[in-house]
Amino acid sequence: MNKEKSFEITSAVLHIIAMLFMLCDHLWGTVISGNDWLTCLGRISFPIFAFMIVEGYFHTGNLKKYVGRLLLFAVISEIPFNLAMGSRLFYPIHQNVLWAFLMAIGFIHWNEKARKSGKLWKRVIVGVTSVILAYLSGLLTMVDFYHAGILTVLVFYFFRERKWYNYIAQFVCLWYINMEMLGGLSYQINILGNTYFIARQAFALLAFIPIWLYRGRQGYHNKTFQYFCYWFYPVHLLILGILKFVL
Repeated sequence: MNKEKSFEITSAVLHIIAMLFMLCDHLWGTVISGNDWLTCLGRISFPIFAFMIVEGYFHTGNLKKYVGRLLLFAVISEIPFNLAMGSRLFYPIHQNVLWAFLMAIGFIHWNEKARKSGKLWKRVIVGVTSVILAYLSGLLTMVDFYHAGILTVLVFYFFRERKWYNYIAQFVCLWYINMEMLGGLSYQINILGNTYFIARQAFALLAFIPIWLYRGRQGYHNKTFQYFCYWFYPVHLLILGILKFVL
């Protein structure tokens, strides 16, 4: 008799977790404002998506098609993003997150070409330069999460191997990105007469739990599920954008 497989964190599970938490965050930002627990949960989604972009780069069978799909949905998502986040069709001061992912893939590919050259000096120069350019491009293009978003993807790229020291590096880098670069609101809590402050962005670090439990397995996959994951982003933004005008 075959033993029943226990629950496993696969690529499919990571996508579902990230989409659900992203929905929580966008609900808070559009039609259910004031429920801060939603955006606290929502902080978890972006690091997972950033991690999956790196996984997607290395596991795709056709990089050009992968980039092409992201580009197509970046274009499709722009107006829904503008409606949901800016309440207008044209919102030039903020662009959807897929543009950040596309730029991050470009930097990853550049670094991979340097790595394959076998020249350490080239890898170091390209690595440092890509971090600087990622920082600047994120700010100048005003993509979602700005420079912090692209740098988060690069953290998971540079420290991709499943080694204990890479886990430490991931944690330290994401702590700095979320607490120093993004910062933001803190919540005051009282425990046993002592007052503590918890930063909203600190909840993003909870994303490490499913990410570190992932073991590289794809899990459930077919074309329908693949395109559901792609279409979820623009469709849910469009619905929330419309609801903002209706409610």
